[in-house]
Amino acid sequence: MKIVLPGGTGQVGGVLRRALTAAGHEVVVLSRRPGRAGEVLWDGRTLGPWAEAVDGSDVVINLAGRSVSCRYTDENLRAMMDSRVDSARVVGEAIAAARKPPRVWLQMSTATIYAHRYDAPNDEATGVIGGDEPGVPGYWAYSVEIARNWEREQERAATPQTRKVALRAAMVMSPDRGGVFDYLRWLARLGLGGPVAGGAQYMSWISDLDFVRAVEFLIDRDDISGPVNLAAPGPLPQREFMRVLRRASGMPVGLPATRWMAAVGAFVLRSDTELLLKSRRVVPGRLLDAGFTFDHGAWPQAAADLVRRTRRERSRSRRAAAHP
Repeated sequence: MKIVLPGGTGQVGGVLRRALTAAGHEVVVLSRRPGRAGEVLWDGRTLGPWAEAVDGSDVVINLAGRSVSCRYTDENLRAMMDSRVDSARVVGEAIAAARKPPRVWLQMSTATIYAHRYDAPNDEATGVIGGDEPGVPGYWAYSVEIARNWEREQERAATPQTRKVALRAAMVMSPDRGGVFDYLRWLARLGLGGPVAGGAQYMSWISDLDFVRAVEFLIDRDDISGPVNLAAPGPLPQREFMRVLRRASGMPVGLPATRWMAAVGAFVLRSDTELLLKSRRVVPGRLLDAGFTFDHGAWPQAAADLVRRTRRERSRSRRAAAHP
């Protein structure tokens, strides 16, 4: 198959690009700064010659959007909104104008669309969409609005020959440097991976290997459209999630952090406390109902696998550097 990945140069794009290329597919990445074979220039806002890559393709997986790993200033929040909405709109325009449109358009979304809650998990059928929860920072509602608008842009696109799926993805855990797992493992190894603000908030996640398998599953299932949660079936409270990761990393101690300490740490790392404090209790209702099975659905096994693969990749990198 020919698969087009708008915005495919980030962590998740790298995961998909490697896996889909290894599976024998032709992968074309749309990038604002193309620098490798198979990458095509686009601006993420306007139609251009890049649309020729979409015409005649089999699958489009739009991953474009400004990284959420930043300070949530007004400027950055607006950039998050614009980059997601604009890219979804223009991808829809390219598909609509194609002489031979792709048969499926997978549009990245986020599990952040669901409400901050502890009482029950959020699936696609009964989950509560966030935005008006009491007692949380007001700007959290803007993150939900970004997700709503992101999905709405795909919904309104006039692409009758192309099936559309919105990927409400949890944190994708991979061995890649700079990814979320790399950051969490770093905290664990420093002994800083203890409970944050009590640690009762849920963390939803998915292994990179299951993420790829779920994407392939959704490409093949012509009967599935609309929002689909991409998350492992066992979200955990943050304190338990990090305890398991510390054990897998060989670190018995995890210092706790108060809310204000989390704010200081997020400021130093140029990130935001929403990523640490929002309770994302998300489960994959539609995937499970459709018969999808997770190879790494339990966090203890997934964490051990990720630590093992990370160590292996780091060892390979060191050997390669020592013997160029």
